[in-house]
Amino acid sequence: MRLSIYLALFFLLLGGEAASQPMNLRVAGVYRMHMGVRDGFDIWIVDGATVRREIYPEFLFGGNPQRYLFVPRREIWVDNAVAAEEFGYTVAHELRERNLMTHKRISYEDAHRLALDLDHSMRRSDDSSAREHEKELCSVSPTDCDNVKEIADLPDSISLHNIYRVMLGRRGAISVWVVDGAAVRRDIFPDFGLSGNDLAYHFIPKKEIWIDGQISCEETEFSTAIELLERESMAKGMSYNQAYEQAIQAVAPPRKKAAENARRRSSIILPKVMDRDTGTGDEK
Repeated sequence: MRLSIYLALFFLLLGGEAASQPMNLRVAGVYRMHMGVRDGFDIWIVDGATVRREIYPEFLFGGNPQRYLFVPRREIWVDNAVAAEEFGYTVAHELRERNLMTHKRISYEDAHRLALDLDHSMRRSDDSSAREHEKELCSVSPTDCDNVKEIADLPDSISLHNIYRVMLGRRGAISVWVVDGAAVRRDIFPDFGLSGNDLAYHFIPKKEIWIDGQISCEETEFSTAIELLERESMAKGMSYNQAYEQAIQAVAPPRKKAAENARRRSSIILPKVMDRDTGTGDEK
């Protein structure tokens, strides 16, 4: 009997302490990197682990303000765990889902399904474009700029098959592609890591930069910048090692600036209700 009383008092005290502590109504450290504006929305890469731990345990891939009330009104969030290959599909999905819920006042479930239809169509189109691109390419050498061949039993000239995934766009005359990095390491060059360009690797076709599809979307812009700078220096006669080191140093300040920009963002104010199952229809 006495033990039961002690236990009751103990849990009462615990409950009293918990009740006296204010709820955490703000969450800091959510933002990671601003990725520009699309369709009037600021695209932010956010710390998915922080969102799941502090705000919404079921947050995956991304979010929009029609579904998640904790996402600011003119923002689209993408989880920083999302791979480079998935970034574009995630942004398109969230914008589509948000617009359907806002304009049509349909349910989240229906909007989510229709958004999945969109990104599935995008995936098939990108795959078709990648296969067509490979058909147009000439054979390449499976070596780097030092003529090192890391897989000895490969022929001196190979064709590229099922390497390309998504074209990210052009930077001047240079095409930037997301590629299957695991396939490159398995079938062409085991030391390929994160990214590469045509002057550093002979197996990358002329005027192309490759981004490993498995890296975080947060690294994509930095990796692209590194390759552009490295390629520019090598085109002027600089050695690969010097060009690489110089490019790494040049990208360090933009990395810090992006981090500082994210830290300046306000904390997220937690609403009483975290999500919404039916669109508001407030932009008919």
